[in-house]
Amino acid sequence: MPELTIARVYRRFVGPSVALVITLAIGTIGYLLIGSPATTLVDALYMTFITIATIGFGEIVDMTGRPGPRIFTMLIAFAGIGVTTYIFSTLTAFIVAGEMNDALRRRKMFKRIALLSGHYIVCGAGRVGANVAHELDKTGRPYVVVDIDPAQTAAHAARHANAMYVVGDGTEDELLEQLGIRSAAGVFAVTGDDSRNLVITLSSKQLNPACRVVARCHEVNYFSKMERVGADAIVSPDFTGGMRIVSSMIRPQVVSFLDEMLRSDDNVRVEQVTVAEGAPASIETIAPPNPEYIVLAVRPGGRETVFNPAPSRIVRPGDVIVVMATPAGRQWLESRAG
Repeated sequence: MPELTIARVYRRFVGPSVALVITLAIGTIGYLLIGSPATTLVDALYMTFITIATIGFGEIVDMTGRPGPRIFTMLIAFAGIGVTTYIFSTLTAFIVAGEMNDALRRRKMFKRIALLSGHYIVCGAGRVGANVAHELDKTGRPYVVVDIDPAQTAAHAARHANAMYVVGDGTEDELLEQLGIRSAAGVFAVTGDDSRNLVITLSSKQLNPACRVVARCHEVNYFSKMERVGADAIVSPDFTGGMRIVSSMIRPQVVSFLDEMLRSDDNVRVEQVTVAEGAPASIETIAPPNPEYIVLAVRPGGRETVFNPAPSRIVRPGDVIVVMATPAGRQWLESRAG
């Protein structure tokens, strides 16, 4: 079931509200004509209101012995009571069902998302998407989750306090715009459907060619299609799972080391920091010794990787420094390199 939006709430109430206004207008004009010339505009409006509201204080406009005006009053009462009853019953249903709260929460969520920049959009909140969101959360990176299944987003919200999430279809350009695709750093197309991931990749690249898109793919025949529509990386959980099983057998200590790193309280990760524009500088200038990180390698402008570089090695704009760092260490290095 698609999540209710403010626009949908508006559509539910605008018709009955217009009908109520029309009924009030017709009643007011009718009573002006019936009571003319003694009846004022306020008297006519008041007469219409107490008729619709069934207050029954008495006839402001005298209709004694006049069947026509009394039939008019019955018609106004019938129409007005019907409209007001529908409005209040709909409003009650909205409040009881929590739909109004959902609509307001969604609007508030989009306001929070509008403030993001350099964030990540996770399309799919299933098992893979949940792990992606968990890693982004652990490493202190801003992100928003979108999934067409309300149960999946509700489960995500239960796991992550203050999580930003939206129920919707990640293949829709309008929704991607609302999620800040034009200022996003990257998109994870990790739904359980390869065809949906393909469309998400295509739409994301069309709206923001600069953002990095990582797509999940099960079927081999989708790999080339995802490459053609612009996916920067394609990951097959089946292939990755097989490699992990083999590694656990033939290099168990390495796997144990990586597992311990992922479970560490400090959230240590192998990260990359790109050197921004500026004058060339040595590694020890940009990344002086610090317990929050360890410099592992340098990748100069996409060329061959230099492992364990000397502190005096010069790095230039566009070079990538590979480090093992905590989230705080990574953020500090990014500020230095930027």
